[in-house]
Amino acid sequence: MTRLRLAWRLARVTVHLFAGLATCALIFPWANRRLRDAATRRWSRRLLAICNVRVEAAPGAPPLEHALFVANHISWLDIFVINSLYPCRFVAKAEIRAWPVLGWLAAAGGTVFIARGNRRELRHIFKGIVAVLAQGERVAFFPEGTVAQQGTVLPFHANLFEAAVDARVAVQPCALAYLDEAGDWHRGVDYTGDVSFVDSIVTILNGAPVRARLACLAPLTGSGAHRRELAQAAHDAIQHALSPTARPAEAAPVPAPLPEH
Repeated sequence: MTRLRLAWRLARVTVHLFAGLATCALIFPWANRRLRDAATRRWSRRLLAICNVRVEAAPGAPPLEHALFVANHISWLDIFVINSLYPCRFVAKAEIRAWPVLGWLAAAGGTVFIARGNRRELRHIFKGIVAVLAQGERVAFFPEGTVAQQGTVLPFHANLFEAAVDARVAVQPCALAYLDEAGDWHRGVDYTGDVSFVDSIVTILNGAPVRARLACLAPLTGSGAHRRELAQAAHDAIQHALSPTARPAEAAPVPAPLPEH
């Protein structure tokens, strides 16, 4: 039964990925921001539903429509969890671009990929973030620069926080967590060590249900701030939100996606 369930979910993921490719190729070039966001939100919710991931918007601060979102980084699921609630233009590490199909979809959805250690590219991308923020859009990135095991928040790189200072927009920290049915960390989602992308997908598709919880925290004023202070304040806020005593007992579930055809 487990193999049949896995094969069925893999088939559904494959069909859904091709539907995403078609949407990116045929609709995104002509769609305005509102339509692109709606399509991104809908597609992300369906993907997570197929993967047996239920998304919850945890109690916290209201999400800002125009801000620099920063979140802790746990899994390849993170981008789609955030996009299922609050579609963003992402800045992500270059390795994500190499993910089969999902990397192409992330790029088609407006994700900007950055190579580690490339200062010239970093400066170019920084200017692009400022320009997008100046247009009133929401931009998101993972300031740890890599994935971490659940319950751990690595130090934040401060460089890209300067974009919020230059664009005079707020930084909104977001705390991501993946829980099992008992409310503990769901270890099947961890994407650290020698776990490959394929291994992670198979583990999630073949594993127990996942509760993805995203909490938007109190925004930090970017105008006139220092990037290192912003980075540390965002780090501390997320770390506190993920502490066992701070985790809320209840959260609002996301509306169920329409059934697959």
